[in-house]
Amino acid sequence: MNAATPRLAVEVVTLFPDAVRAALAIGVVGRALERGLVRVGIEDPRSLATDVHRTVDDRPYGGGPGMVLKVEPLAGAIERAAGRLPPGSPRIYLSAQGRLFDQAAARRLAALPGFVLLAGRYEGVDERVLDEMIDEQLSIGDYVLSGGELAALVVIDATVRLVPGVLGAAESAEQESFGAGPAGGLLDWPHYTRPDEWRQRQVPEVLRSGDHAAIRRWRLKQALGRTFERRPELVAGRELTSEERELLDEYREERKS
Repeated sequence: MNAATPRLAVEVVTLFPDAVRAALAIGVVGRALERGLVRVGIEDPRSLATDVHRTVDDRPYGGGPGMVLKVEPLAGAIERAAGRLPPGSPRIYLSAQGRLFDQAAARRLAALPGFVLLAGRYEGVDERVLDEMIDEQLSIGDYVLSGGELAALVVIDATVRLVPGVLGAAESAEQESFGAGPAGGLLDWPHYTRPDEWRQRQVPEVLRSGDHAAIRRWRLKQALGRTFERRPELVAGRELTSEERELLDEYREERKS
């Protein structure tokens, strides 16, 4: 695998390219970029502004606070970015009005050849850009950020780690919270490492037993119990197997005692 044949290509349209590049250089994403498994390009709308001040925003029609990103530089930047991607790559706007970005969305994006992410700023972007050039909108949560760069980085990180070959162990992505493994769709189970005892707290005996079947059941039980306590809606929406119902009942009884 080399830089000419990435498994996923992403383009980010942003007014702050240096901030995005710096964040992409570290961790899992940085290693994926170095290995050529993923390519991330960046397009700055300011490079397409036609006036001497490289203006990319203006006052909103109808009045009101703040500024709105202008049509022409944004449209040109999106077109440039999309032109570097394979056919069928969607153009996505990071917006509080978008559909909630979750693990299922990350898996869907990881299976694509590529996608464009538009990071907005100020009061938003001219609606005509969204109508004409954007295929979908995604939100990373019900809160307001100063811009879409952080949201774009969240989407990239969550998606890139699902690209085949990116994580060191093939099972890592499957066994995380919301993964596709035996506890898929649940919160993660507790993790421990050496030493066996710390401040009179011991690693659970089952994890030191070497009994892989018992360890699997313990992990599934902990994942079910944690999810029931912290994100009950995920359990309510899950069709539990007979084993899962039994393990969840055990967990709840253990908590009571």
